[in-house]
Amino acid sequence: NPPLKRKAKPSVNNFKKRAAETGTREKGSSSKRSLPKKQLTANQNESQKSKLFIKTSSLFRNNPDIPEIHRKAVQQVQENVFTTDSFSQLDLHPHLIATITTVLKICSMTSVQKQTIPALLQGKDALVRSQTGSGQCLIHRILLSSLLCLQRSDGPYALVLVPTREVGDPFPFSLPFTWIVPGVLMGGEKRKSEKARLRKGINILISTPGRLVDHIKSTECIHFRRTQWLIIDEADRILDLGFEKDVTVILNALNAERETRQNVLLSATLTEGVTRLADISLNDPIRISIADEIRKSLKPALQSEKEASSSSNPMDQENFAVPEKLKQYFVMVPSKLRLVTLAAFILEKCKYEKQHKMIIFFSSCEQVEFHYELLVNVLSGDLESEQPKRSSASSVQLQFLRLHGNMEQEERTEVFQEFLKSNTGILLCTDVAARGLDLPQVTWIVQYNAPASPAEYIHRIGRTARIGCHGNSLLVLAPSEAEYVSLLASHKINVSEIKMEKVLSGLMKDDRFRLHRPGSKKSYGVDPQEVRERATVLQTKLEHYVHSSEGTVRRAKKALQSFLCAYTAYPRSLKHIFHIKSIHLGHVAKSFGLRDAPQNLTTLPTANSKKKTKPRAKR
Repeated sequence: NPPLKRKAKPSVNNFKKRAAETGTREKGSSSKRSLPKKQLTANQNESQKSKLFIKTSSLFRNNPDIPEIHRKAVQQVQENVFTTDSFSQLDLHPHLIATITTVLKICSMTSVQKQTIPALLQGKDALVRSQTGSGQCLIHRILLSSLLCLQRSDGPYALVLVPTREVGDPFPFSLPFTWIVPGVLMGGEKRKSEKARLRKGINILISTPGRLVDHIKSTECIHFRRTQWLIIDEADRILDLGFEKDVTVILNALNAERETRQNVLLSATLTEGVTRLADISLNDPIRISIADEIRKSLKPALQSEKEASSSSNPMDQENFAVPEKLKQYFVMVPSKLRLVTLAAFILEKCKYEKQHKMIIFFSSCEQVEFHYELLVNVLSGDLESEQPKRSSASSVQLQFLRLHGNMEQEERTEVFQEFLKSNTGILLCTDVAARGLDLPQVTWIVQYNAPASPAEYIHRIGRTARIGCHGNSLLVLAPSEAEYVSLLASHKINVSEIKMEKVLSGLMKDDRFRLHRPGSKKSYGVDPQEVRERATVLQTKLEHYVHSSEGTVRRAKKALQSFLCAYTAYPRSLKHIFHIKSIHLGHVAKSFGLRDAPQNLTTLPTANSKKKTKPRAKR
């Protein structure tokens, strides 16, 4: 057997070390016991508040650097909206002119109206291209309202195709012409009631292409024997929504009953689909483009520079006209700070400043529903209940509305009419509201998710600064999407930068976001550290609501997944700007109020998705 090991005898030095350690422990415990109870409770409260701050202080850590954008100033193509000519100079009915000047209070014509209306009075077909908000929709309504010698039972004399269901007052100019009966056919309404109106007779028929094709196939009483006008409004949007086949069916139905008619095609952008549709539907048309005439008046150097740039890059061939009184901005925001920056911007513009009317665009219906619920309950719910003493600025109640394609038609109509009549409010919507809607007094357009093309950008910002009014737009971009600004500049769209810190500094106007610490004094300046603390407090409130129930967490994950799906749907020409590999899933989850990145979430519907989930699970 091996010999047993001897136990080591404790030496004198070990005894001295142990005695010293026990002495220091006793001193520490005695010092703790000597503290009074009030000081202990104060220290505990301070430690709890510091823990709350430390828990979410990662909001400003590990963010990518915001790049500095160096680019040349771009000379935008701007149309002169109004002219000095009045409607009394045209050959129109005197009752119609009186309605325009007294009821609608329109004194002078716009540039596109001045060139288009005389050509249409001569009975010619026209392809009209002009910026959004320039009065295109008033052109055909003015002309069609002067139809004379007709009866309701004659059926439609004019057919107007529109891309969206949200149609305001269809024909306000028909007030003095009581014999004219306008009517609207749209999806979501009851077919039985629409068929009854068609049997009685509709002289000016406004419809979406899908619903009209449905009635052409199933309703016997509809006919186009007396149709003299065909107006395709927002033709580019109709084609983008996939209605090209439906428009072809409608054209065949019109040609089968009446071949001679006057056709008008209106569009803000001139794409290949619009030109193809014009070749099919128009007969020797007059082409009217205000922006092209402005470009002809440019200097030869600028014109040659434009030709050189257009020949080098095929995407830069089309330049867009921008309203003259529209101010365009963009802000670079890391993914983690997107939600708190949006909330701070809404509070600053709609609560602390003068009353604004704002539209915020998202890329999916799920995002609209989630942000609507979150902002209603946090910004206009919990924060209002936390402040008993309200000042004049903070007493403004925020009003949120939502509009997207998954809503019922009755609810969509109610929301549209409510936002149309209100002086203030925030409308969260998808691209359903990007075209064809005339919403007055809108002062701010916020594009929370970048549009898929510069043309879509133009249509979004076209909801403000309409017919000579002032307006503003804000584009929210991530640092990896900085090249999108250069893409807009290549299409003669000039945007100015707003710093994220300036947007977040608006939280200094409200002490509800102040981090209360013992011994801290009220600061009267803009301290960057305090701005970060207040942004963290607001982010904490948003996260608390998201994690208050399993339902809100589930809806947040669903909205996050819809955002990722929409991010993968950008066209191939923009993949170098918007690529799914440039997204940090944990940071994006923070912008949806989630404290951690979801584990079981499909980001890409490809075979490589399994490979990408492994490192994310480990992280």
